[in-house]
Amino acid sequence: MLFQRHSAPNFRFIILFALSLCIMFYDQKKQQSERLHIALSAAVAPLQFAISAPFDVLGWAKDSFTTHQKLLTENADLNAELLLQQAQIQKILELERENAQLRALLKSASYLTSNVKMAQILAVDVDPYLSQAILDKGSQNGVFVGQPVIDATGVMGQVIQVGFLTSRVMLITDSRSAVPVQDVRTGVRAIAAGTGPQRPLSLTNVPDTADIKVGDKLLTSGLDLLYPVGYPLGVVKTVDFQSGEPFATITVEPAANLNESRQVLLMWLPAQAVYEEAKQDLVQISKERQVPTTSFVAPTN
Repeated sequence: MLFQRHSAPNFRFIILFALSLCIMFYDQKKQQSERLHIALSAAVAPLQFAISAPFDVLGWAKDSFTTHQKLLTENADLNAELLLQQAQIQKILELERENAQLRALLKSASYLTSNVKMAQILAVDVDPYLSQAILDKGSQNGVFVGQPVIDATGVMGQVIQVGFLTSRVMLITDSRSAVPVQDVRTGVRAIAAGTGPQRPLSLTNVPDTADIKVGDKLLTSGLDLLYPVGYPLGVVKTVDFQSGEPFATITVEPAANLNESRQVLLMWLPAQAVYEEAKQDLVQISKERQVPTTSFVAPTN
């Protein structure tokens, strides 16, 4: 019995000791294996890097090229979208500008005592010496030669040629245009002559004693029987009285938006028949001036 009591602990001790030796041996082997693995990894690392480097570079280049192409495509798409939006904005601004002109014309028409009809400018003459425009109204609309044309801010010109569907207008800046005007401030009358496209008007034959100043407003006097009385023609821009010259040099800025307006008004005067008769009288007077006069002498016996 005594032997059995002492043998059991000894057996357990031997087993535990053997197990400890196995654990120590495994741990030692594991450390050696890890050190060997680390050493081999360090030795093989340059070779692995050398082999994988070209593939890494190719992959990076491919990704970069793909990204660059994607950015280029996105940039092109954005530019196209931007251009489209800008075009749409310009169209909207143009429509707003035309609507503003139409509102101004309708407002002007409401104050006019003459009959009016709206027309649109189809084209303008590019001749450097002529200022003319083509309207979308012609004889079928009742347009006639000599008919006044205005916009929302002032006198633009008169019809000089009429077709069935269109008509030609000579603007007040045309070198052949001459409009009788009157100074609102002083009542001085003068003739506003055109000097060419994109240039101010000129008041002709104004004595250096005339009371005309910069900023004076000029209205049509109606004395030519073409334009109605009292419509804005322009504002005096410069006044130059030169010593020794009988006439002043005066320039006028047109009131009408000659370079911007697209819609205009054709005017029918309320007493058109009276104007036509007066024009015929002026023509007759002009003819009589051209006929030489002879004095009558009674015969003597």
